[in-house]
Amino acid sequence: MKRTGAGVLLVAAVLGVAAGFALDQLLTSMGRPTFTPAVTLPLLLLVLGLIVIALAIPIRRATRSGASGAINPFRAVRVAMLAKASSIVGAAIGGLGAGLLIFLATRPVPPSLGSLGTVIATAVCGALLVAAGLVAEHLCTIRKDQDDEQPGGDA
Repeated sequence: MKRTGAGVLLVAAVLGVAAGFALDQLLTSMGRPTFTPAVTLPLLLLVLGLIVIALAIPIRRATRSGASGAINPFRAVRVAMLAKASSIVGAAIGGLGAGLLIFLATRPVPPSLGSLGTVIATAVCGALLVAAGLVAEHLCTIRKDQDDEQPGGDA
């Protein structure tokens, strides 16, 4: 499994920005109020980031020290995949928040402070989830052994 690349995160963020801007544009053109994320969304993103890191720390301890017991490889892969998914979802939701913020910033009438605060918090917490996912993914990697076969090398 390869680590999450910057290109994947950038594509997810750009798609999120486009979706957020288009959603508010569509709602405004239909005469409805703009979309404002719930206050619990940024909190949920923060809790998810903390959970992902908390799940990755025991894997890091088991792979770095020889004294502790063996870690279940299936658990390690599941946590690594959760970390990868968290970083991609964080990029998309952070981009959605940024798209909503861009739409609100381009309007002639300033938005209310409550809606602006949750939109900014969503964008920031999405970025924090990306960081937490990348850190957890790094914690789940193992060191390369000296006797591991190198790609393209002789068997």
